Amino acid sequence: MTWSEMQPLLTQGTFDTLYMVLWSALVTVLGGLPLGVLLVLTDKGGLLQNTAVNKVIGVIVNIGRSLPFIILLIALIPFTTWVVGTFIGPTAMIVPLAVGAIPFFARLVETAIREVDHGLVEAVQSMGGSIPTIVRKVLLPQALPSLVSGVTTTLIVLIGYSAMAGAVGGEGLGSKAVTYGFQRFDNQFMLITVALLIVLVSVIQLIGDIIVRLLARRGRTA
Repeated sequence: MTWSEMQPLLTQGTFDTLYMVLWSALVTVLGGLPLGVLLVLTDKGGLLQNTAVNKVIGVIVNIGRSLPFIILLIALIPFTTWVVGTFIGPTAMIVPLAVGAIPFFARLVETAIREVDHGLVEAVQSMGGSIPTIVRKVLLPQALPSLVSGVTTTLIVLIGYSAMAGAVGGEGLGSKAVTYGFQRFDNQFMLITVALLIVLVSVIQLIGDIIVRLLARRGRTA
């Protein structure tokens, strides 16, 4: 395959991959952030201590994290079809990508929030701060660098998931690699696809690291 033939395929594959990853990342943050916060608040000694709720959330998160993505992808076909109307295409893949990543991100959120100095929480409590105030004014701002690092890690995981989704009609670079690289024995196309995925991961990691450093520097000077 010549470069002129490869270029539109690679361009479309890259666009589809970014489309799937960015939208599913948005859904993941919206779903995983409150789950992670609840895991901390409802834990023993937490502001909303509730052992039953904490265990239920923990079990759901652990089950979601333990399932291999390719199995989850197939198992969610009926649900994806119900939500989107089809299980094929980049838009349909947003559903399983988000469902697979939410438990992963929730644990990263939990870890980030547990690192916040408990003394700050107690100080706000002593001044009459409500739980929503503590979450918005203390926990999330103090954990922000770690949360951004968690988002970066999740984006990279989603790129890997999206490549696997390409094997089940998900489009993107993974689909292009399977269809035009593997099935047609085009090693050059396969290598270029892999290189593009590596570039995407490297750029996202670089941007994430820069944002984390800026936030950490701002925190030290605040």
